[in-house]
Amino acid sequence: MTLNQPTPDNDDQAEYALGNTRHDMLQWLTWERKPEDIGSPEQERRKRGLERHAGGKFAPTSYVANDARVFTESLVMGENSWIAGYALVRGHVEIGAHSTVNSYACISGRVKCGEGVRIASHVTIVGFTHNFDDTTRPIWRQGVSEEGITIEDDVWIGANAVILDGVTVGKGSVIAAGAVVSRDVPPMSVVAGVPARIVRKRGDAEGKAPAGIGRSARSRVETAIVKLGEKAAAQWPDVLARNRDGEGNYLSVDASNKPRPSIRHLCDAIEIAAAFDAVPEGLDREAAIERLQAVQDPETGLWPDPFQPPEPGTALRDNGLALYNVLAVGYALECLGAAPLHRVEAVEIAPAELIAWLDGLAWRDRAWSAGSVVDAIGTALYFNGRYHTTGTTLETLFGWLALNVDPITGLWGMATRAEGLLQPVNGYYRLTRGTYAQFGVPVPRPQSNIDAVFAYYRAYKGFVGATYTACNLLDTIHPLWLAGKQTSYRHSHIEELAGNEVQRIAGLWIDGEGLAFATGHRPGLQGTEMWLSVAWLMAETLGLAHLLPYRPKGVHRPEVVGRQ
Repeated sequence: MTLNQPTPDNDDQAEYALGNTRHDMLQWLTWERKPEDIGSPEQERRKRGLERHAGGKFAPTSYVANDARVFTESLVMGENSWIAGYALVRGHVEIGAHSTVNSYACISGRVKCGEGVRIASHVTIVGFTHNFDDTTRPIWRQGVSEEGITIEDDVWIGANAVILDGVTVGKGSVIAAGAVVSRDVPPMSVVAGVPARIVRKRGDAEGKAPAGIGRSARSRVETAIVKLGEKAAAQWPDVLARNRDGEGNYLSVDASNKPRPSIRHLCDAIEIAAAFDAVPEGLDREAAIERLQAVQDPETGLWPDPFQPPEPGTALRDNGLALYNVLAVGYALECLGAAPLHRVEAVEIAPAELIAWLDGLAWRDRAWSAGSVVDAIGTALYFNGRYHTTGTTLETLFGWLALNVDPITGLWGMATRAEGLLQPVNGYYRLTRGTYAQFGVPVPRPQSNIDAVFAYYRAYKGFVGATYTACNLLDTIHPLWLAGKQTSYRHSHIEELAGNEVQRIAGLWIDGEGLAFATGHRPGLQGTEMWLSVAWLMAETLGLAHLLPYRPKGVHRPEVVGRQ
């Protein structure tokens, strides 16, 4: 008799020796479970114990193999989900319905799986990372940080794949065996390699180079763009008329959703019409030019808002509206074929004074407002150079920017605990809009910029609810568009984002009213002008801007104007 061969006179002993007891089988072939296994006293005891000691919440048809190693702080399992024997699950983990974890898979940290997710053996999903930037301390003393991982519905993750912290795997994607996924995976993508890259889109021909969006998706995007363009072209005069009072003044809700009077409303109306190569119906061009020019302060050259004047004793350069109106009023004048009457003296200052001004801005906690100041300075210098005279201030400005850019992110300013990267990314848009984009100067570290913007977009889950605003989407797509002109890095990801978002925007148009600045707001001039500009940038990124019957003018124009 061969050593260890079971004897036929003891069937139970033979089954045990071969490792074929039902208990053993279900550790490895957990899909073979039956209703009586799920409802067995042994399985019920297992779940009750995990509820007490591992924060478990289980759908009635979920199943956890006895030899699965579960050490979670919280664990949620949906209907017909299971964890096989010898898998390791720890941290805060959510597993949706019909999702499965095979033997020797490891799920750690904060991980959320949708429905129908298949996780093969030896997969590693790590929803945290060790800190290591401080070279004066051992890595093990620096603790960990945690962004978390989201795996959307209907994803298949092949054996030995690794998914790193901060990643979102889009719906319907496939992660090839052995892939290391370190950045977001767009929906319906097949990714492979180290680091993982898109090798094709599901539904496309095998081996086709990724185009960012597949053929069928591109057709849907084109349809959405055309529909938005048709509505905007037919209805923009109605939108303007709706926001005009009986005396011919424009009154519209602003970003706060309040109808506060502001010179900006007139500027937004002029820019909307200019995008369609027109002027607002009933507008007296010469009277409008005179009115806008009269807003400019002759001494500083800035534009304090006549409806919301600065506090007494406040320097105009410290007033946000006086600075923003450099853009709003200045570009509106250009749209009408006119120009500022006065040179902006506030920015024609000695290098030391300019550097002190820039150094004193709130880069640590309000990088967005700091970037808006740089935007106003750069734009004022553009107007000075084109219509008046200017010195060497622009060179000093670009020199300061070059010396103060973050070498890791390519941004200016710092993330905050409350808002993450929102401040520096949104500030990056404002800063680069008035400098690098306006004067045609290449941005520093474009690949780092792109990574930072995607990290910001991912952290805000693509923007939902109160964060879904024209500002946040503009401050996402403009940096990607600008940096994307210098590099093909993550081009398919940028196209994927643009395609998804422009479809979302197209569905927001309200007939006769236009677009609202934010979810829950009333449509108005600011929201309509900004969203149309965002949609144009999305379409331009996809090579589809020709489908739109307008082109942004003024603040959001894409042209490089250079130094005159």
